[in-house]
Amino acid sequence: MLGSGVFSQIKKKAFLMYSILTDDDDEEEIYRTEDCEFAAKKRKKDHFRNKSKSQCFYREKWIYVHKESTREYVFFFFKRHGYCTLGEAFNRLDFSSAIQDIRRFNYVVKLLQLIAKSQLTSLSGAAQKNYFNILDKIVRKVLEDQHNPRLIKDLLQDLSSTLCILIRGVGKSVLVGNINIWICRLETILTWQQQLKNLQMNKQVNNGLTLSDLPLHMLNNILYRFSDGWDIITLGQVTPTLYMLSEDRQLWKKLCQYHFAEKQFCRHLILSEKGHIDWKLMYFALQKCYPIKEQYGDTLHFCRHCSILFWKDYHLALLFKDTGHPCTANDPDTCFMPVSPQHFIDLFKF
Repeated sequence: MLGSGVFSQIKKKAFLMYSILTDDDDEEEIYRTEDCEFAAKKRKKDHFRNKSKSQCFYREKWIYVHKESTREYVFFFFKRHGYCTLGEAFNRLDFSSAIQDIRRFNYVVKLLQLIAKSQLTSLSGAAQKNYFNILDKIVRKVLEDQHNPRLIKDLLQDLSSTLCILIRGVGKSVLVGNINIWICRLETILTWQQQLKNLQMNKQVNNGLTLSDLPLHMLNNILYRFSDGWDIITLGQVTPTLYMLSEDRQLWKKLCQYHFAEKQFCRHLILSEKGHIDWKLMYFALQKCYPIKEQYGDTLHFCRHCSILFWKDYHLALLFKDTGHPCTANDPDTCFMPVSPQHFIDLFKF
């Protein structure tokens, strides 16, 4: 049990970190003067531990899953070798290397975001460490190559909001681990957010063919291949020509039809001043009410024949007919099913 003095101190630290997130300048100044020294010492201590202790994480491309069926659903339980929690599966599968693959990057980021929103309290100490190590690598990668900063900003915003709420609930046993460690992690997240906020995109120097040199029909074809409205808006800010193409009503109509059903349109009709349907506003209004279809260059796969969850290496598959796991099926490709980030989370809700 915590003494009243210790508990009061912990509550004070949690409140101060919350004040930072709510932009309270006075409380932020108090935090800086009273607790920065502690936070710095804690980070150094954790850094030393990370360097001195051997890592317990794995780099496996696949893990066995035991399949059991019920009347209504099919659940996949990690029972062999004791794989029975989200944290254990997260540690075993090689997510650290996956973020270096441009096809898998968005998939891993989305998975981390879902964990941040609803599964943070279910992670063991080892899984927490792995989670933040991978997150650190992602932030460093984005700061270095300047790709996908918006995705990481959204992830960090959700993570900081969740942590703020959980830290305020200290004493209710909602977080695994020492509260001071979580406060340090929250401070690190705030630092990452500031670094991304200050990120300046380097202007590319290229004397060859540029996007502006392409004919209009090719530029229009590129825009029609986007499945995310924010990507269309971002590309439209590059040149006046792209802005004109990005405002095309047909483009936004196609995007709405791709993501949403006709019944959903009828419930959220938005008309322009001229009486036409404003498909662009419709898209963002519908996005707030209904989930959009997710597209990933690559995902985890589940083999129904072998009951194995795995990363599929397409290079090896082409060269050596490697399926990504020791499959015994006559026609392996017919047994594979992609696993979305939400599906991966749902595997452990039992």
